[in-house]
Amino acid sequence: MMDYPLLLTTFMTRAAKFFPKKEIVSVYPEENFRYTYADYYRRTCQLAHALKSLGVKKGDRVASMALNSHRHLELYFGVPCMGAALHTVNFRLPPHHLAYILNHAEDQVVFVDEDLVFFLEMIKDQLKTVKHFVILSQTGKMPQTSLSPVTLYDDLIAPFPETFDWPMDLSEWDPALICYTSATTGDPKGVVYSHRGIVMHTYAACCTLGVLEGDCCLHVVPMFHANAWGVPFACMALACKQVLPGRELLNMEKICRMIADEKVTFTAGVPTIWMMLYQYLEAGGWYDFSSLKGIFSGGSACPRFLMEGLNEKYGFPIHQAYGMTETTPLVLAAVPKSDMQGLSQQEMYDIKSSAGLLVPGLEMRIVDERNRDVPMDGKSWGEILLRGPWIAREYYKDPERSAPVFADGWLHTGDVGTIDPEGYVRLVDRTKDLVKSGGEWISSVDLENLIMAHPKVIEAAIIGIPDEKWSERPLGCIVVKPGETLTTSEIRDFLKDQVKADWWIPKQFAFIDAIPKTSVGKFSKRDLRQMYAEGKLTLTF
Repeated sequence: MMDYPLLLTTFMTRAAKFFPKKEIVSVYPEENFRYTYADYYRRTCQLAHALKSLGVKKGDRVASMALNSHRHLELYFGVPCMGAALHTVNFRLPPHHLAYILNHAEDQVVFVDEDLVFFLEMIKDQLKTVKHFVILSQTGKMPQTSLSPVTLYDDLIAPFPETFDWPMDLSEWDPALICYTSATTGDPKGVVYSHRGIVMHTYAACCTLGVLEGDCCLHVVPMFHANAWGVPFACMALACKQVLPGRELLNMEKICRMIADEKVTFTAGVPTIWMMLYQYLEAGGWYDFSSLKGIFSGGSACPRFLMEGLNEKYGFPIHQAYGMTETTPLVLAAVPKSDMQGLSQQEMYDIKSSAGLLVPGLEMRIVDERNRDVPMDGKSWGEILLRGPWIAREYYKDPERSAPVFADGWLHTGDVGTIDPEGYVRLVDRTKDLVKSGGEWISSVDLENLIMAHPKVIEAAIIGIPDEKWSERPLGCIVVKPGETLTTSEIRDFLKDQVKADWWIPKQFAFIDAIPKTSVGKFSKRDLRQMYAEGKLTLTF
């Protein structure tokens, strides 16, 4: 076989050459922007020239602090295909973490959305390596800013040719993108994705999730979050129509309209988004969702009641998937096997609500505390270990924190799960979130899902709190639906026939206005623990 590098360039050039009329749509409050893959390619060539004019060389880092838009999509390919690495910045991180990751990555240029300039204004004096700021603007007007030197994106690329000689002598091992974890403790950790890893991940994701050239994909996952879960690369590889919601991402009425008007077939997002969508629909919102064929939920466990409600009431064919920043991210997908068509509806939901089946190309172990593989019985717990061509082998410039996580050539995920006889994994918890009561483990994930099935509950999170007798007991933090009242006795009665053992049922609950979230929309149990420690939670018995 030829010694031919796996590069993102081949995805982009193929899409432009053979699918020049396919559409890319950016959603804006006033009017949607549409152009074709041919237009996209010409502008991405101009971008590559512009980067060279700014002194960007092979191996340099270029940051994007941007919403999901066509300009950000141009950066997704223009930067790595010319030889640099794109650092997609999570602008929701606290300011000290933003400054840390921009300095740690040694970014030379920062491309920032006009709506997000103020995030950079707060930290610009702390940045050590940034030489240029470029503002992504749909209005074409320079916002008021003290960033310097600064230019508008369209003005920057406009003078340059619409063709570019893409270097094909890049190594497939060269960095293409960099993402940082939203650290729960310490500084964020960087993960560098190679061209090879992303290409291999794309092939596996397309065949596992059933993405096809005729699909229309809505990019709900922020483009700073683990490569938007790889969906932009899958779309470019197959030349799918793409819809990018920009600042309308949390506008459920607009999201529904996008799905209906653009005939979206595929999308993915965290459970927080799908909960917002479900609440909007339950309040009377309605659109035609008949085009949808696949929705995937990831980032944290999707409550089963939510999955069933979206599917049965509104025709959302939602499944669960699992991955991490360190895994590019797809690892598991809860897609039923072809010989499972005869299963009952409830048995099908058992499959779809699992974390899923290992995708082709990866190896997985689930091991107990003595590093022994747990049996495939769906009951025995163990930590999930992974290795494969799109699994990180270390954190960027961080050998001390890399050592335990990537020991013995495996990624130690910190996630605890079971595996059933068919190979489907079910997440039990993060190792740090398990509650150990009287020497026995309680899964916060299972308990949360049971509580959120109560018709009066919007959100629920479980944390462990100290107990003199049992060492630790679960505390249920609950958000009640507006206009409803809920008592602790109602919750306990609801749980009695559903929990694995009576001692799983919390003795104390805290009814709060909202569960604090991380920068990527997950429940922040660290914040809940801190609120408990500081006496900010009102406990009821």
